[in-house]
Amino acid sequence: MGETKLHLLEGKIKMALKVGVVGMSGIGNNHANCHANDDLAELVAVCDIVKERADSAAERLGVKAYYKLADMIDGEPDLDIVDVGTGGYENGSWHYEPTMEALDNGKHVLVEKPISNDIGQAREMVAKATEEDLYLGCNLNHYFTPPADQAKKYIDEGHIGEQVYCLHKMGFAGGEFNYSYAKAPRSDGFPYFHVKAFLSHPFSVMRHFCGDITHVQAFMERPHFRRGAGDLMVSINGIHLRFENGCIGYLLSQRGDATFGLGGWWSVELAGTRGTFCIENCIEKVTYWPSPGAPDFPSDEPIVTESGISDFGQTFPLRIHAFLEDITNGVPKEQLRASGRDALAALEYTWAAMESYEQGGILVRPHPLPPLKGL
Repeated sequence: MGETKLHLLEGKIKMALKVGVVGMSGIGNNHANCHANDDLAELVAVCDIVKERADSAAERLGVKAYYKLADMIDGEPDLDIVDVGTGGYENGSWHYEPTMEALDNGKHVLVEKPISNDIGQAREMVAKATEEDLYLGCNLNHYFTPPADQAKKYIDEGHIGEQVYCLHKMGFAGGEFNYSYAKAPRSDGFPYFHVKAFLSHPFSVMRHFCGDITHVQAFMERPHFRRGAGDLMVSINGIHLRFENGCIGYLLSQRGDATFGLGGWWSVELAGTRGTFCIENCIEKVTYWPSPGAPDFPSDEPIVTESGISDFGQTFPLRIHAFLEDITNGVPKEQLRASGRDALAALEYTWAAMESYEQGGILVRPHPLPPLKGL
């Protein structure tokens, strides 16, 4: 066990936030690595119901292992944050219980996405954090990137103007030649595995740039090779959207059923009356096209800003650092970046999309979000 970590913030020496991670499979270990390498955090414990997983991570990271969350909370009385890296069915069925237990015990929480695979549980989690006046964040890591920061700057500085359309493509490269039926318990037999486990990311990105969504219309399908294998997953999702600000959106997602062309596996294009940006491959670059005659840009030539980063994995430390930074700075709960409420919004849109699909593509109004109180 190491010494207590300290860091300098605005000329003041502050103690690093003490963090315990629960769920030590791939995601949990990734989160633990981020905390261990961040000056704002002191990783003090890991927890998993599978003893071997907890012990292996604890030995590698030089922290204490626990096998029940209650024991970790009792054994680490100074714990500030519980990072929930568990998974479960549809990658989210094991998020509710550890999150609620941590909040019940006065701990801030960062939970992996989706916030839950059950919309009722997600609403309870957000309400609980508000009731306890604690930070609840979600690992919506896809917009914690240099290209997303530059794109947001274009919006904030008025270089996009009135938003006209937002097109977002997100999906893994693949097709019929490399398809294999994944019979993992978390996904097999769950038609909405991809929808619930994945769409929180693109919905959160579109909302980050364009604001709340008011109307959803969805069409979903699965290709012949999934049908032939008895794979129930509706892996192709085409979703029409209308944002509160009047912008029109389209989200296209698939899970290795095809290979996207321009923009790579992940691209988002937002066009407005003053200009357009497109981010490619999530973290790699953003291109801006000024509208003809834009006074701030004498040339109509596109402006390409390369991040110099090609590793998508770098989104994890960037996002987790932002969470630690917000808590360290004591930002108002409603201003927490990628908050539980933000994650709930993405899940409400997901549920609206499923309802639309099940009823033949009808127009659906998402369930309203908890009101902001300006606190």
